Amino acid sequence: MHRLRTTVARLRPLTAAQTAQSLSQPRPLAVEGGLRTFQPARRLNTSVAAEPFLNGTSSNYVEEMYYAWLENPRNVHKSWDIFFRNANAGAPPGAAYQSPPPFAGTSQGLASVQALVGAQPNVEKLVEDHLAVQSLIRAYQVRGHHVTRLDSLGIMAADLKLKWSRESKQTFRCFYGLAESDLDKVFRLPTTTFIGGNESSLPLREIIRRLEMAYCQHIGVEFMFINDVEQCQWIRQKFETPGIMQFSLEEKRTLLARMIRSTRFEEFLQRKWSSEKRFGLEGCESLIPALKTIIDKSSQSGVESVIMGMPHRGRLNVLANVIRKELEQIFCQFDSKLEAADEGSGDVKYHLGMYHKRMNRVSDRLITLSLMANPSHLEAVDPVVQGKAKAEQFYCGDTEGKRVMSILLHGDAAFAGQGIVYETFHLSDLPSYTTHGTIHVVVNNQIGFTTDPRMARSSPYPTDVARVVNAPIFHVNADDPEAVMYVCNVAAEWRNTFHKDVVVDLVCYRRNGHNEMDEPMFTQPLMYKQIKKQKGVLQKFAEKVIAEGVITMQEYEEEVARYDKICEEAYARSKDEKILHIKHWLDSPWPGFFTLEGQPKSMNCPSTGISEEELGHIGNIAASVPVEDFTIHGGLSRILKGRGNMVNQRVCDWALGEYMAFGSLLKEGIHVRLSGQDVERGTFSHRHHVLHDQNVDKRICIPMNYISPDQAPYTVCNSSLSEYGVLGFELGFAMASPNALVLWEAQFGDFHNTAQCIIDQFISSGQAKWVRQNGIVLLLPHGMEGMGPEHSSARPERFLQMCNDDPDVFPKLSEDFAVRQLYDCNWIVVNCSTPANYFHVLRRQILQPFRKPLIVFTPKSLLRHPEAKSSFDDMLFSLSFTGTHFKRIIPDDGAAASGPEKVKRIIFCTGKIYYELTRERKNRGMDEAVAVVRIEQLSPFPFDLVKAETDRYLNADLVWCQEEHKNQGYYDYIKPRIRTTISRTRPVWYAGRDPAAAPATGNKQTHLMELQRLLDTAFDLEAFSGKV
Repeated sequence: MHRLRTTVARLRPLTAAQTAQSLSQPRPLAVEGGLRTFQPARRLNTSVAAEPFLNGTSSNYVEEMYYAWLENPRNVHKSWDIFFRNANAGAPPGAAYQSPPPFAGTSQGLASVQALVGAQPNVEKLVEDHLAVQSLIRAYQVRGHHVTRLDSLGIMAADLKLKWSRESKQTFRCFYGLAESDLDKVFRLPTTTFIGGNESSLPLREIIRRLEMAYCQHIGVEFMFINDVEQCQWIRQKFETPGIMQFSLEEKRTLLARMIRSTRFEEFLQRKWSSEKRFGLEGCESLIPALKTIIDKSSQSGVESVIMGMPHRGRLNVLANVIRKELEQIFCQFDSKLEAADEGSGDVKYHLGMYHKRMNRVSDRLITLSLMANPSHLEAVDPVVQGKAKAEQFYCGDTEGKRVMSILLHGDAAFAGQGIVYETFHLSDLPSYTTHGTIHVVVNNQIGFTTDPRMARSSPYPTDVARVVNAPIFHVNADDPEAVMYVCNVAAEWRNTFHKDVVVDLVCYRRNGHNEMDEPMFTQPLMYKQIKKQKGVLQKFAEKVIAEGVITMQEYEEEVARYDKICEEAYARSKDEKILHIKHWLDSPWPGFFTLEGQPKSMNCPSTGISEEELGHIGNIAASVPVEDFTIHGGLSRILKGRGNMVNQRVCDWALGEYMAFGSLLKEGIHVRLSGQDVERGTFSHRHHVLHDQNVDKRICIPMNYISPDQAPYTVCNSSLSEYGVLGFELGFAMASPNALVLWEAQFGDFHNTAQCIIDQFISSGQAKWVRQNGIVLLLPHGMEGMGPEHSSARPERFLQMCNDDPDVFPKLSEDFAVRQLYDCNWIVVNCSTPANYFHVLRRQILQPFRKPLIVFTPKSLLRHPEAKSSFDDMLFSLSFTGTHFKRIIPDDGAAASGPEKVKRIIFCTGKIYYELTRERKNRGMDEAVAVVRIEQLSPFPFDLVKAETDRYLNADLVWCQEEHKNQGYYDYIKPRIRTTISRTRPVWYAGRDPAAAPATGNKQTHLMELQRLLDTAFDLEAFSGKV
C-alpha cells in the first residue's frame, strides 16, 4: 500500500506534447519495488494489405465478432476464438487463422491446434489489459487534478510536500501493467468515460492523450468523491467529451471586452490614486468575466435575483463591472474632502454593498444583483448572504431555488482557515436553511497577507472543506480566461441542474502586496520576482485572440481607448460630488416601508394589545391538536390541558404569552420565523410548537399554522449545532423584508459567545456603518440558578456596553420621546419579568415604524414560576381606551406606592431577581419601607420614567440590585444613568455579588449563600450608613 501511494503520488504535470514524445520513445518495462507486471504483448506489425478481408466493410463484421468474443469466447465459432487468441498474442493475421478440426478429425490435428493456442497467452491477459485501461482512466478522473497546470507562476503543487518526477506518468502507466508496446493496441472504452465521443474503442496512446487534454491542462476537476453516479457522469461528460470546450467568435470578443474592463479599471485607479488602499484585483482580472459568465448562464436558466458576498479584494471592480455601480460614485469615495450626509459613521469603500436591477444583455431578462456590505472579518458574510437568499426564495415562493441564487467569493487562506465556512456549508442541505445550491468562487492568490499556503493549511487545496457536502471543485488557471469561462458555465449549469453547491477555484496570484501600500518582497521575495516577470493576463489573451483572427490589433486598441474614455469622463463627473450618500450603497432596500427620503412614515407606535376574542382563540389553538388521528405524548397532553385551564382563567405563562404574540402577528399577515438549537420543543421543554405523532415516524403537527385560513406561515426550525453560522443566517433572513419577525434563540444565553462576530460587526453597528436597519430578535436565556458558570449568564454587560446612548446627558423630553429614543438607538435591550411584557415587546418589534435589533434576556425558572403569570387584561386592545403597551419600567404597585413618604429605599432591579426581592421583602415585613421598581427596558434607558420614580420617593436612598457579579450584569451601565437622572444629588448603592472572573459559582451551597448575602444587603437599611 505504501508503494502504491508513493508511486501514484509522484505524478508530474507534463504538456500534451511532452506526453506524446515520452510515450513514443522506447523504454524498458521496469517498475520500482517489484510490482507485478504482465508480459508485454507484441504490437501488430504486419500490413493489413496482406489480409484483404480486414479491409472495407468486412472490417466492421470482424470488429463485431471481436467485441462478442471479448464478452465471452463462446459467443463465436471455435475458429474465430482461435483467430482472436492468436492475433491478440501477436501472430500476424495470416498466421493467426487455423482451420477448425474436422468433426471426425484425427487427434493429431486437434492437438496441433490446441498446441498453437496454448502456446500463446490466454484471454485472461486481454481481460487484465482492459481492466488496467479502465483503472488508468479512473486514475485520471480521480487524480488528474494533481498534475494539472494550474499555476501560471509555476510554483504551486497540489501536495505541498511532494517533489514531482518527470518520469511519473510512465511510472503511473506501468503501475497498471501497461507497457510501451501496448500504446498502439486498441481498447474498448468503459461506460464511465466520454473521451471516445462517437467511438467506442481507441488505441491506448489516444486514450492517454485525451485524458491528458481533459484532466491535465488548465482545468483540474475534483469530483470522484461524490457518491451520486448520475452527478459523476454529468461532470465526466462536461469535461471529457472531445472538443467540448469550444467558443464562438462572439463569445471570445465578449470575453476580451470584459477582460479589458476588468484590467483597465484597476490600472485607472492605480494611475489616479496610487497611494490609496483599494485592495485591487491585479493578478486575478479574470474574476470579472467569471462572475459575469455565471450570472449570464444563470439568468438564461431563469434566475431573477443574485445575492453576492465577497471580501475586500476586487470589491470595487465587482461593484463597477458586475453590479454596474456608477463609476463616479466609486471614484468620489477616494475624495478625502467628501462630507457624509446620512446618519451613522459609514464605512470604508471596499466594505460597502450595493443593490441594482438591470437588463442582462445575454439573456435579455431583468436581473437583480445585490452585493452585501460586510466587515473585514473574512467569511463572516457567508451565512448572512445565505439567509437573505433563503428569505427571497421564501417570499417569492421559490421552493427549488430556480429564481433566486447566491454567489460567495472567498480568499484561499480564509476559505481554508475560517470555521464559519464549514458551518455555512453544513447549512446547505438542511430543509429550513438550504438555498438550493451556492456557487463559491475562490480567488486563490496562493498567499494570505504574508503567509504561505504551507503555513496556512494542512490540506492540499484551500477548497478541501467543500468535499464534506459533495460539492464538485473545479480548479482553473486564472491566466486562461477561456478555461475560466468554460468552468463557470459548467458551475452555473451544475447549480441549475442539481441545485447543490459547487466551487470554482481561480488559481492566480496577487501582483501587489496585501494592499497597494504593502511591500510583499519582505516575506515572499522569490514569488514576487516571478510575478514581476509575469505578463498580464489581458496582454496574453489579447495576443492569442489577435493571432487567431478573432479581432484586429486596431479593434483591440479602440476597445481599450473606449473604456479609458468612460473612466475619464466618470472621473470628471465625480469631482462634482460634494456629499457622500451612504444610502446610495444600500444592499437591502425595503420599498414602501420608509418615505422617499428614507425616514419613518410616523413616530407613533400603536397599542400592541389584541382583542379578548383573539386571545381566547389563539390560546385554544395552543392547547389543542388541530389534526385528526394524531397521538401525542402523555406528558404533552397534561401540558396542553394546563394551557387550556389558563385560557379559561384568562391568564398566561411565558410560553402562552409567546404563543399569543406569534399567533396574533401571523393572523395579521406577518411571517414569524424562530430558529436555533432545539427551539421546536424549547431547551427547557416549555414551548412545544412542533407536536410529534407517537405512532407514526416523522409525522408532525404545528398548531401555530392552524390559527387562520389566510394567516402568514409560521416557520420554527431546529438548527444545526452552530451559533455563528445560524445567527448570521437569520440576520440575513431578517434583512430581506421588514414585515417578518425573525428570532434566533440561544440554547443558553452564553452560547452567543461563538456568534460574537455577527453581534459586534453586523447587529450592533450595522445601521451606523451601512444605513441598513434590521429587526432581528435574539432570545438569550439568562439567570443565576445555581447551575454553574457556563449556563448562567447571557453576558448582558457586553450588550449594554455597545449601546450608543450617552450616560451623562439627560435627553430632551417630548411627546414622542419613547419612540424617538428607540429610533435613535442602535439596538433595544430588555429583560422582561412578565409574560405580558414579553408579549408586548415582540409585537412592538413589528408595529413600530422602523426596525431595530432586539436583545431579550429570557428567563429559565420563571417559565414555571407560579407568580410569573399575566392576566389577559394586561394584553388587551380596546377602542374605548388607549390599550395596553410594553412597559419600559414596572413601578411598585403595593403598600410602598400608597405611602411614598414612608419609603426608606427604592430598589431598582431587572428580571428574575424581582421575585426573590419581593419574597424577601414580604418575609421581612418591609412592604411599606422598601419599593421595588423593575427596569424592563434597559436600553435605551427610560430616563423619564426613572426620574418619575426617584421624584416620587424623595426620602428614599437608591439601590441597584442584581444577582450577577458586580463587574458583570447591568451595574456599570445603570449607575451613571440613574445618577444623571437625579442630577447626581444622591448616591446609587450596589447590592449584588462581589466581582468575579467567572459568571457564577459551580457549587450550589455557595450560590445560595451569595444570594442570601445580596438580599441581606438590599434590605438592610443601615448597610450603607457612613459610606460615601
